[in-house]
Amino acid sequence: MPECPELHLAGRYINRACGALVFSGGVERSAVGRGPEVPFSSEAYRISAAARGKELRLTLTPLGFAGAPQELVFRFGMSGSFRLCSAADIPRHAHLRFRTRDSPPHVLCFVDARRFGSWRLGDAWQEGRGPCVLSEYQAFRENVLENLDDRAFDKPICEALLNQKFFNGIGNYLRAEILYRLKIPPFEKARTVLEALKEQERRRKNPSLTLSKKLKLMRENPDILELCHTVPMEVIATEKNLYDADHPDNYTAFKSWLQCYLVPGMSSLRDRNGRTIWFQGEPGPMAPKGQAPRKKRAQVESDPEAVTPNVPPRALRRCPRAAAKPPVPAEEEEEEAGDGPRKGRARRRRNAAAAPALPAPEAQVKAERRRSSARRGRGTAPAL
Repeated sequence: MPECPELHLAGRYINRACGALVFSGGVERSAVGRGPEVPFSSEAYRISAAARGKELRLTLTPLGFAGAPQELVFRFGMSGSFRLCSAADIPRHAHLRFRTRDSPPHVLCFVDARRFGSWRLGDAWQEGRGPCVLSEYQAFRENVLENLDDRAFDKPICEALLNQKFFNGIGNYLRAEILYRLKIPPFEKARTVLEALKEQERRRKNPSLTLSKKLKLMRENPDILELCHTVPMEVIATEKNLYDADHPDNYTAFKSWLQCYLVPGMSSLRDRNGRTIWFQGEPGPMAPKGQAPRKKRAQVESDPEAVTPNVPPRALRRCPRAAAKPPVPAEEEEEEAGDGPRKGRARRRRNAAAAPALPAPEAQVKAERRRSSARRGRGTAPAL
């Protein structure tokens, strides 16, 4: 799922790619987009973007005095992104489209294959979200340390890190990387972890310390709130949209950057919200009861000299997709889809259990009829 680095990179991409472009006409919406129609049209307007936490705001500004700007706030869901392309190459799942007036025209598209992303009209950020861990770091830090009595901090630290009221922009992969670097058990109580920062904060505000000494202390002993800022900044520093489907090398670079999330050898557990947390070592005193940590195994790389088994053509005809597309790793699919109830399997088991058994004579008659039909199909006369 795109987290605050991906939203900020999307904002940079829009400002760079569209800064010199002039757009024209109305905003086109697909029939299945999860957002309202945009009541805006202009003969000439520009587009700019700004990100905050897990939200991105687009501003459509008419040129001259042709009307008031229109603003939209986006949430990317599981797979949302923006893409500028030619009008002839609009991608599938482009749910909102902005056309330029140049020739040939280009289109800025909000693309979301899984359709969890959405947008709303207006410039207001979502109510209840705290300061952004990236762009509003000092306000974010104060908001956490001044509200440690909140019930949100009665929970394990891994669950508190996903609370957007205090950690706006942190998601599943970031929380795993932050806790791993500080060697904090994910199921340690959040208040226990964060209250220790108050004393550290007082030491840093000591007037006898020079600015250089304060900076040295911060570099040598970063705390969890600082890593909520610096770890996302590492992703942004790559200047790559790691979720860009058109550039699979970006995702390869992302996987090599990860130290804990989905990394072989790391353990995982489901938190009380059903999200998988990756960690190393002990889970902590608030770990869910009845769960045993699972360890990710290293995937064996295929041997290029290995003999490829001969697959019968008939088997390929039965499932051509399996031959053409490798299976999705189970861990990544779980992160995307969650651990929802498997209704189909349960229904089949219930039907099987509820089906009444046939009486013995009737079952024998039906079995004999099937055998007779099979013999006639092979051209063999039944025995008299």
